[in-house]
Amino acid sequence: MTTATTGQPEERDLLQAAFRSFDEAAQTLQQSYTALTARVEQMDVELADSNEALRRQLCENEAMRMHLNGILESLSTGVLVVDEREVITRSNLAAEAMFGATEGELRNRVASEVLTRLGVSVCDRPQRLGQTVVSISQVPLRKDSNGGSSHLILIQDVTRIYQLEEQLQRKDRLAAMGELIGRIAHEVRNPLGSVELFASMLQRDLEHDSSAKRYAEQISQAVQSMDRLLANLLLYTRPARMARGWHFSEPLIHDSIKLAAHAITKVPIEIRVDIDPDIASLWCHDGQMKQVILNLVVNAVQAMPNGGRLTVSLQKELPQTLGIPSVRLTVRDSGVGIDPDHRSRVFDPFFTTKDEGTGLGLAIVYSIVDAHQGRIDVHSTIGQGTTFTIILPHPPVGSASGEIQVSEGKEYESDEDEHINCELALAEEWLHE
Repeated sequence: MTTATTGQPEERDLLQAAFRSFDEAAQTLQQSYTALTARVEQMDVELADSNEALRRQLCENEAMRMHLNGILESLSTGVLVVDEREVITRSNLAAEAMFGATEGELRNRVASEVLTRLGVSVCDRPQRLGQTVVSISQVPLRKDSNGGSSHLILIQDVTRIYQLEEQLQRKDRLAAMGELIGRIAHEVRNPLGSVELFASMLQRDLEHDSSAKRYAEQISQAVQSMDRLLANLLLYTRPARMARGWHFSEPLIHDSIKLAAHAITKVPIEIRVDIDPDIASLWCHDGQMKQVILNLVVNAVQAMPNGGRLTVSLQKELPQTLGIPSVRLTVRDSGVGIDPDHRSRVFDPFFTTKDEGTGLGLAIVYSIVDAHQGRIDVHSTIGQGTTFTIILPHPPVGSASGEIQVSEGKEYESDEDEHINCELALAEEWLHE
């Protein structure tokens, strides 16, 4: 009885100790659970932040990719991305336009084969690609990885630079030739005047039907022909002093075409004139601009011996072409075209491919356009025709200094205009190119 009584407190103590241990374990578990819950919540926040940062990074990367892709596609330089096997993996719009192919047609093709097929190669010198002059170079493609030898092929359009270099060389040539021509023309013209005077006196004194009088007339005609040639030489070398004014575009162009009627009527020519109605007037020297259009029209007609289409157009030009407001005057024919080897020399004086050509027509055109602070370019394809493009300054009406308002029925005249009009009237006899 005593043993049972004394055992009960001991059992209670053990039971109480067990409960305390259980409580302590439960508290520890609760604390661990609370800590774990807090950690999970913290990890959720960190994961959400990481996901947001990753999302932002992906958005930034996508935006950067689109931005770089936009830059690549906006470049005027053609770009081909080539891998280690010389196979094209990417191209931009400029390259596709230059090669006349889509990205799908260029991709997975060997770059050297594509270039060879177009008649060009990777080198420093300028090369012709159709109507465009290009420079093709190759640079390594920089990557973070060490493997591979990918590179970029860059196709740079240097047409305008090439044209400017040609113009600079042409100006140097023409300046030297012009000085020589001017001196010779003046020296020859003085004794030529004496020959003309004596020939006129002989015609007056000799009998009407005598052979000697006919010889004197032939001498006089030959002297006049030489004088016209010298007059055009002096026109080519004349300093750029002219009285420019506003002249109605349509009458000026149509009158110039009428002056070329002697050449146009010889072959079946379809003439088209396209004048922008917003360009009512041209800021130019009337007589000299007629000279320019006349020369180009006759030259175009002579390039179509079997007939064809002649188009004269006047349109607005982008201001950045000359850096000021300007217009574009084009004379286009469907004739035989110009040999590429001759294209850079067409504006040189005395250069002609025609049996009866003087080689002065286009040289005079270039001189007059240059005196107008303009620019003239030529584009030609053998068998398809030639286009002469003239860019002329076109200041706002009323803003040009020394403005002369010219009506359609009354034109500004000076001694120089009379000289020009005389040359225009005699165009049939001397104008060959």
